[in-house]
Amino acid sequence: MKHRRARGFTLIEIVVAAAIVGLLATMVLPLAERAALRERESALRTSLRDLRTAIDAYKAAVDAGRIRKRADESGYPASLDVLVGGVADPAHPDGPRIRFLRRIPRDPFFDDPKVPAAQTWGLRSYASPPDAPEAGDDVFDVHSLSDRVGLNGIPYSEW
Repeated sequence: MKHRRARGFTLIEIVVAAAIVGLLATMVLPLAERAALRERESALRTSLRDLRTAIDAYKAAVDAGRIRKRADESGYPASLDVLVGGVADPAHPDGPRIRFLRRIPRDPFFDDPKVPAAQTWGLRSYASPPDAPEAGDDVFDVHSLSDRVGLNGIPYSEW
């Protein structure tokens, strides 16, 4: 008499395979979360660099005489929106405006998408001390409003 071989998996094989898949999933999930956090941190670095470069370019344009300023002004933009909206060029008043950014980037750690991008950043005025940044009449620097700490151990607000 010939024995027919049963096809399929045994219950033990299925349980072992499920355990292996579960173990792999628990190992991969933290790595995926860390990769997503690294991506957000990279976006924060890029946004801060873009904003700070635009603020410095505005100040350089003021110092070069391409933008008029009053004697009581610091030479830094009054708001982040000025960097996008631009200012009139005194050499060509009817010409195109001098612009420094196409758009204001959002702070990637600011969770409310309804808030305008300019309001997702903490602002520091020129008159504000570096250890206690406060908004004022101009924008000398920007920082994240997040209270989280980066993977490097430094709070995002201090980047």
